[in-house]
Amino acid sequence: MSDSRQKVFDFMQKAGVLFLATVKGEKPKNRPIGFKMLVDNQIYFLTGESKDLHTQMIKNTNVEFVGLVENQFIRYYGRVVFDADEDKALLKKAFEILPMLEQLYGDSSDDSAVIFHIDKATAEIRDMSGIVEVFDFLN
Repeated sequence: MSDSRQKVFDFMQKAGVLFLATVKGEKPKNRPIGFKMLVDNQIYFLTGESKDLHTQMIKNTNVEFVGLVENQFIRYYGRVVFDADEDKALLKKAFEILPMLEQLYGDSSDDSAVIFHIDKATAEIRDMSGIVEVFDFLN
């Protein structure tokens, strides 16, 4: 496993809630995102297929997450890739990590989960004086 990806994920975990910026029309939209998971050296996120977030990410795949830990914050940005997850392995893992997701997106739900990750991602850990550390996941 990449130590860099693990370090970025650990920072995100410490931050707890991340804020995800998208675009709706010409206006920025931000919302809190609490769920994230690291599987096979990839950081995954989840939303509902019926949510505005999903529609916005389809129209413009450029996104940025921001999270704060004490006097440092992380910016994690790149392009959204929706994961097919045909065997539902990622979704099952998400349900294990946060069981309440199954109520929202399980078989008896009216909404379907959409698993996504950020491709060609860059993570910047910053403080008030500037960039402390940069991680590029450009491949």
